[in-house]
Amino acid sequence: MAQRLSPEGSAPEGSAALDVEAVRRDFPILERLINDHPLVYLDSGASSQKPVAVIEAQRQYYLNSHANIHRGVYVLSEEATLAYEQAHEQVGQFINADWDEVIFTKNTTESLNLVAYAWGLNHLQAGDEVVATVMEHHSNIVPWQQMAKRTGATVRYIGITPQGHLDMEQAAALIGPRTKLVSVAHVSNVLGTINPVVEIGRMAHAQGAVFCVDGAQSIPHMSVDMQAIDCDFFAFSGHKMCGPTGIGGLYGKREMLERMEPFLYGGDMINEVSLEGSTWNDLPWKFEAGTPPIAEGIGLGVAVQYLQGLGMQAVHDYEHHLVCEAMAQLSAVPDIDIYGPAAEDRGGVIAFNMEGAHAHDVASILDQYGVAIRAGHHCAMPLMRELNINGACRASFYMYNTVEEIHTLIEALGAVRRMLRR
Repeated sequence: MAQRLSPEGSAPEGSAALDVEAVRRDFPILERLINDHPLVYLDSGASSQKPVAVIEAQRQYYLNSHANIHRGVYVLSEEATLAYEQAHEQVGQFINADWDEVIFTKNTTESLNLVAYAWGLNHLQAGDEVVATVMEHHSNIVPWQQMAKRTGATVRYIGITPQGHLDMEQAAALIGPRTKLVSVAHVSNVLGTINPVVEIGRMAHAQGAVFCVDGAQSIPHMSVDMQAIDCDFFAFSGHKMCGPTGIGGLYGKREMLERMEPFLYGGDMINEVSLEGSTWNDLPWKFEAGTPPIAEGIGLGVAVQYLQGLGMQAVHDYEHHLVCEAMAQLSAVPDIDIYGPAAEDRGGVIAFNMEGAHAHDVASILDQYGVAIRAGHHCAMPLMRELNINGACRASFYMYNTVEEIHTLIEALGAVRRMLRR
């Protein structure tokens, strides 16, 4: 796919700029009217919209090549198998990993649970410690709490600074000889904080601990390189990166995956079965039991190709421009509290509250003007308590958003204020 870049644009000087109008034409849903207003979709942190290429790839699979994989010697099955395995190769290339180190799961949640059950349950014991952070999504807290209950291990949490960064001095103090696993978000889904995962990984490995990264909010928006990060596991979701729902991934270092027991048992993950016992298939099929999400896997492969065609640096640069613009405009709005670091230190996520207004009320009124944002605790209740709030509004941006849509958000927030305080 050719890059959708233009020599002019609003990205930082020295970087290629996205042709945003061309990108927007790839997403038909953006043409919708919501309550007689053009849709302004600012909830890509929850789930991104899908380009035509992804939708069409799944459609063509079902129209022309649907069959189960790894089971048939006829043409349809061979075509489906090839397309599904190519998707693993496409994702592996995207993250700079070998294709068989990429396990397809349902989403980030399942990926992190796979690590918890297939690694944690067999390696943690009483006296061991797991280190996470207070800014984690519940998917990177609850599995470790449950493993701690079952094994006698303890979960400890790195706090945050008043500016919304991880407290790295505390991290250095917490990650010690008893630490067996460190699991952190690459980018906070609330604060937008881009965490120093390379530095944290070095701390973990220096203590002999395994390092796991929740990449749900990073892989759609920036280049991620498994060799550069040097994590042992990296979890992500397809639906946040232009792919279908029901598909996600877990990268694992080969030596880790080969030593681990499967998470699920049944069809296709076996090598040989007798009445006395079983042996396991090669990677990655060892961890992909049963009929997998074939169409969704194919769609994810096309989504990765689409993002590569845009260029991840161009995507990141453009989103950085959007978040800088949004932060500047929101900061000028009276009675708005913004949470998290400065624009230069965050991804395309802004959590905020309007004084005297419940986040759900704000989001509901914004919807009347066609503006879609998220409101609530964002599956991050411990962080909400740390911030001393019950919830927040969240605007999250992607490469198909525009500066004009930010203006619309600000104007709609003015309407919220007038409506709630008349």
